[in-house]
Amino acid sequence: MARKPILAGNWKMHYTLPESMAFIQELAPAIAEYSAVDLVVCPTFISLAAVAAMLQGSPVKVGAQDVHWEAKGAFTSEISAGMLVGLAEYVIIGHSECRKYLGDTDERVNKKVKAALAAGLKPIFAVGETQSEYEAKSTTDVVTRQVTLGLEGVTAEQMAGLVIAYEPVWAIGTGLNADSQYANATVGLIRQTVRGLYGDGVADAVRIQYGGSVKPDNMAEYMAQPEIDGALVGGASLKVADFTALVAAAAQAKG
Repeated sequence: MARKPILAGNWKMHYTLPESMAFIQELAPAIAEYSAVDLVVCPTFISLAAVAAMLQGSPVKVGAQDVHWEAKGAFTSEISAGMLVGLAEYVIIGHSECRKYLGDTDERVNKKVKAALAAGLKPIFAVGETQSEYEAKSTTDVVTRQVTLGLEGVTAEQMAGLVIAYEPVWAIGTGLNADSQYANATVGLIRQTVRGLYGDGVADAVRIQYGGSVKPDNMAEYMAQPEIDGALVGGASLKVADFTALVAAAAQAKG
């Protein structure tokens, strides 16, 4: 089954509101021509509304970087799924930095995924092993667990709006990157896990990205792999030329 590639730029804690607006003004026309690829930018919450307004009617979609699982309440600093409706189409959930620094467990990630889906948002659900887990050759166990627990209670119908991102934690922001064949094999493992949970139709249709020190000089290698359907990009999404090059590589390989 042909799956349309999807590239998402995770800006993390970068760019002020004016910087975000200036960046989008330059980026949007540079990447808008690549209709063969679904494109998403994920600014900080402070810039979300402005970026969404600038991209209204554009093929470039907007994503948030996280979400809380409750609809409202005494959760200081948090953002609910309902607050994102109308501003974001996608939301990153389970990113390793949220797992590491903000206390996200598999249970919390699962609640966030279900809350996002219930609000009509499309989760970019991230999984991946740490350096120690990688060295212990525990990748299969870790990733299978994260996928299984993260999707608990999610229906086959809801899977149609969900993207999975495989991000080996040891390759995020380190300059290291997983060998493309290793990445492809692990994405294949994720797809097999989804197959076991939902069957062939869902597994063959779900889009699974790779993330972890993706750059213009290695993007084509990843996109040449049959299981990898795009990328969740950090640092390289903060430069117009770099992100455009990634999009062009994906469009050429998968479009």
